Amino acid sequence: MSLRVYLLKRFLYTIALVFFVIIINWIIFEAMPGLNGNLYAVLGQRGRIGSAQYNQQVAIYGLDKPYWTQFIDYVKALLTFNFGYSSQDNVAVTYDMINTGRLFNTLELLGTSTVLAIIIGTIIGILVSRKRGSTVDSFWVTASLTTFSLPTFFMGILLIFVFAVATGLFPTGGTHPPTWDILGANLTPPLLQQILPRLWYLFLPALTLTLFAYGGFLLLTRATMMEALSEDYILTARAKGLTERAILFKHAFKNASLPLITNAALSFAFILSGAIITETIFNWDGLGRWLYSSIGYKDFPVMEAMFYIIALCVIAANFISDILYGLVDPRIKYE
Repeated sequence: MSLRVYLLKRFLYTIALVFFVIIINWIIFEAMPGLNGNLYAVLGQRGRIGSAQYNQQVAIYGLDKPYWTQFIDYVKALLTFNFGYSSQDNVAVTYDMINTGRLFNTLELLGTSTVLAIIIGTIIGILVSRKRGSTVDSFWVTASLTTFSLPTFFMGILLIFVFAVATGLFPTGGTHPPTWDILGANLTPPLLQQILPRLWYLFLPALTLTLFAYGGFLLLTRATMMEALSEDYILTARAKGLTERAILFKHAFKNASLPLITNAALSFAFILSGAIITETIFNWDGLGRWLYSSIGYKDFPVMEAMFYIIALCVIAANFISDILYGLVDPRIKYE
């Protein structure tokens, strides 16, 4: 099968998955008995607002239409990223996601920690794989298992106590200095002058997520590298007199990187899901904290939008990783 045919096949499969996600999303949030009662959260009790106003709002939301018509409208809305209005803020969900800075804050936090976790975990995993059973290997395996097993809320609270409360080196939470938010005053500095203050506020939550995530990449890299280093072609490379660096990075790692590609792709796919616990502890105004508050408020439009976007990111990540397989390892055949 040629690459073009494979891409077409995977593209059609991806479209089918997207429609399956839309169907599941509609069943969970719209079609299940009682969930249309979300109108009570948005509009209030029928007796309190009056039947006329209630019926008017029901017509606006389209809940007086047949289920099939509601489903068609729902599909059109999701495909055009029209998620309706947030019950908490009474503004469009897309506007509330982008223009309030939540999307940027989550990309800043999760993007930074994910990249650092991948780089640190992969490099250390490669280095310790050639020293199996040594003190260095035992130390890093134990350290990675420890940080990977600790809850993020525990590490976050511990870091806040040590670096914020006890020493005062970093702020306890937030995304930027509170003086930037004074009403009626334009105190936000120019973009270049925002970098250092934002990095100062970013350090502790990013460190928390990096410590939690790098261990998985370290252990996976170590396992796949140890398997690759036991192959015959590594023995041949050493017999040719190649340097250890060339053997590790150019030969063994290239063949051991396929599981890492999948793991890294899925890690990036879940960036937009936010880090609910970490963002809540550090009062980080991102998508994870927004999703958490929407669950408590029963803000169904926000939950629908977040779950749909997360599913799209996972589908896209799997599609990209499948393509990267063939680029990294020519032995893979498209079938």
